[in-house]
Amino acid sequence: MGEPGETTELQAALSRLRLTSGLPVVFGGLLSDARHARIAELSGAQSSALRGLVISAGSGLGGKAIALSRPCAVTDYASARHISHEYDTAVAAEGLRSVVAVPVVVRRRVRGVLYGALRTPHALGDRTFDAAASAARDVEQALAVRDEVRQLLTATQEQLTGTGADTWEDVREAHRELRALAPRIADPALRDELLSVCGRLASAAGSGRPAGPGSVRLAPREVDVLACVASGATNAVAAERLGLRPETVKAYLRSAMRRLGAHTRLEAVVAARRAGLLP
Repeated sequence: MGEPGETTELQAALSRLRLTSGLPVVFGGLLSDARHARIAELSGAQSSALRGLVISAGSGLGGKAIALSRPCAVTDYASARHISHEYDTAVAAEGLRSVVAVPVVVRRRVRGVLYGALRTPHALGDRTFDAAASAARDVEQALAVRDEVRQLLTATQEQLTGTGADTWEDVREAHRELRALAPRIADPALRDELLSVCGRLASAAGSGRPAGPGSVRLAPREVDVLACVASGATNAVAAERLGLRPETVKAYLRSAMRRLGAHTRLEAVVAARRAGLLP
């Protein structure tokens, strides 16, 4: 069972899979350890037979997909010869016949499995496989970002507890990376935690410095752009990091400079640091 944010991302991916594939039933779950996934999310199910089912690597269609780390499908589940049949009772109770299972693989490690199914025995076409693979990639990317954020938060918390003058460049780089990741986080609780740590980094960096224009307020994206600029990034590089167009980055930078009363990029960074907006 995943964290609440991971569950939300799984639900969203399954909803997209059902919509784009036309499959009437979709379901899936994340791995609780290296070999077991629990079916936690279903859409289109007519019973609770599949909910909570624990899938072991190598067992059934989903277990085969987990073990092989690749998509697997059957045209008629009950009579399929190339899978084991530990879960036939639950599958039959839901009336499933044609089924596809796609593993969610993050950095070569299987983290979950998604299923799509028909209640009739028809061969599943390329459109269905493409939709299932796309849904799995959505979950993969979401989990990869969450992993990256968690690693950065852990490292940053350690820096906050014992930051010396020789580590401020590391702190500033962590701040920039966290700010860049924030818009990609769907889980509001994790995003709030990330932004809270960014705020602590900025305020910690400002401790002991002369008080700056504390009334200055910047939009979140203006701070994101300045964090990139502070690391020496050009507008083009900042745009790539933030997933924006260079023209949009330029507009945010102009706006931030105006708010800060700055005439150059360097002046804007210095003013933002004095205001406690950047570490």
